[in-house]
Amino acid sequence: MIEINEVTKRFKDKKISITALKHVKFTVNKGQVVGLLGENGAGKTTLLRTIATLLTPTEGNVKVAGYDTLKNPEEVKKRIGVLFGGETGLYDRLTARENLEYFAALYGLSKHETKVRIDELARMFGMRDYLNRKVGGFSKGMRQKVAIARTLIHNPEIILFDEPTTGLDITSSNVFRQLVHQLKRDGKTIIFSSHIMEEVSMLCDSVAMMHKGELVYHGDLNELYKLEGSQDLNYIFMSKLVRGNETYAS
Repeated sequence: MIEINEVTKRFKDKKISITALKHVKFTVNKGQVVGLLGENGAGKTTLLRTIATLLTPTEGNVKVAGYDTLKNPEEVKKRIGVLFGGETGLYDRLTARENLEYFAALYGLSKHETKVRIDELARMFGMRDYLNRKVGGFSKGMRQKVAIARTLIHNPEIILFDEPTTGLDITSSNVFRQLVHQLKRDGKTIIFSSHIMEEVSMLCDSVAMMHKGELVYHGDLNELYKLEGSQDLNYIFMSKLVRGNETYAS
């Protein structure tokens, strides 16, 4: 479903070249939920932006649902929903409903389909009380819920979440986790980055750990627990950063 093939990404800052990704390679199968772990600056967001066609690899390539992100970016965009931490992509002067209607129109949904999807998502995220209010006056948590709804409005096959529970209270975070379980039951493919190890343990089939732009582990979560002799994901993660990619990266 997602094939990341020896992807390297370099940025130029004046005369300095910064390598954000170094020969990253792994595959995500249909219906998998993959947790993307790494400290700030590890390359997680750069990788997600590359998958989403927002960045071009310096080397290597990415395929999403069989489509190359460079050769067929429009086909890729039709099939993914994306939410980046801190970037809700919402218009403050529009109501939550108007924002969702706008993005639904971009994806070609009919008025009837749009109304049904907005009603479903508003009920799911408890947004009905403020659906017709302008987003400019929303709290961070309210904005985040509308942003998640925007990501899902066109019912995408593949979903990329970057720190999706940032700004959400405990109740809303639990609603999000239930949503991920439902999306998995629906056969959706999900990659999400998170600093909350408990969240990753609860939701993910596998994990991809990154450090300084390199993949230090990718594989089944239960297999990782067996290899490490522990189910303390926080301890395993910190230990992997110290040891590097050893023999586990794939």
